[in-house]
Amino acid sequence: MTHLMNTYGRQPVAFTHGKGVRLYDENGREYLDAMAGVAVNTLGHGHPDLVQAVSRQAAEMIHCSNLYRVLAQEKLSDRLAELSGMDEVFFCNSGCEANEAAIKLARLYGHQRGVELPGIIVMEHAFHGRTLATLSATGNRKVQAGFEPLTPGFHRVPFSDIAAVRAIAEHTRNIVAVLFEPVQGEGGIHAADLAYMRELRTLCDQQEWLFMVDEVQCGIGRTGSWFAFQHAGIEPDVMTLAKGLGSGVPIGACLARGPAAGVFKPGTHGSTFGGNPLACAAALTTLDVVARDDLRGNAVRQGDAIRAGFRDALKDVAGVKDIRGAGMMIGIELDRPCGALVGQALEAGLLINVTADSTIRLVPPLVFSDADSRELVDRLSPIIRNFLAGAQLAA
Repeated sequence: MTHLMNTYGRQPVAFTHGKGVRLYDENGREYLDAMAGVAVNTLGHGHPDLVQAVSRQAAEMIHCSNLYRVLAQEKLSDRLAELSGMDEVFFCNSGCEANEAAIKLARLYGHQRGVELPGIIVMEHAFHGRTLATLSATGNRKVQAGFEPLTPGFHRVPFSDIAAVRAIAEHTRNIVAVLFEPVQGEGGIHAADLAYMRELRTLCDQQEWLFMVDEVQCGIGRTGSWFAFQHAGIEPDVMTLAKGLGSGVPIGACLARGPAAGVFKPGTHGSTFGGNPLACAAALTTLDVVARDDLRGNAVRQGDAIRAGFRDALKDVAGVKDIRGAGMMIGIELDRPCGALVGQALEAGLLINVTADSTIRLVPPLVFSDADSRELVDRLSPIIRNFLAGAQLAA
């Protein structure tokens, strides 16, 4: 019996160690990891550079309060600013904390401009976290239910619908920011149209709103660029990061530039653990390896190969609605709920996930090889075929 709080629908397996893109359970069985801890393990498992960096830093100093300078934090902030074009970085521990910081920053920005009740435009089917504020910004009624009253101040519009955003601009005077994901992960792997992103940037400029992008899941090379917004040739005012930034060591970041830079002052926000030396060592190593080994390019190559492989393998299968994605964010949408596939794939030695009820989500480590991608397609395709065939027979 365990005393863990029952907050997860856990699969009946316990992993003891990993190597590369493989995980091993307590019985020594091997699994191909196409989830990467939900887009976290950028470098896979047991990467020698990461192990060495974290071990060395742990021996020197794991934590130092943000009441003092943290040299690794300063170095990491400079590196992220260089890669993104942003001006300032606040470090925290997770994606929801990064988004909380962005929400607080937007509200403070609004108050500094004389807006009494600042509002933020958010998107349907978005996922920004599970704290009360980020849960309220999230566009999923299922995860919000039971936690009312939700935090007010969010105005929801359909994803990739610029007309809906313009309508709010015409009729609502207290908007100060737009918060959206360039690629909705939890929402079913939907990438925003690049023209829409450019139009949204222009509208934010016209309205003097902050343009805030949540790159918690799609950042750090996963879509083929360091950050997904870069595909559109634009720059946000605020960007949030977490997940893949530390390759498994918890770290989040809220970055600001232009009108958003300088909004936070000493005392307006903070974090006990955020940006500690251990987390920063992991993040710096992650960025180094992604750059050195061209893992951004690999994300494009492997993502394209995986999607093409599934399109070929499933082209004649009734029930497959769409195969889509960006880089190493891959969604296979079926015409029915398919949560049962997670357990079936696990039995076959594959780690996958289902999101939005009917979309298989694949977010493998960026170190996937050609052979790994072929193996994923070859092993998962028949599982999907059998699942759909069984559902049709049952009907």
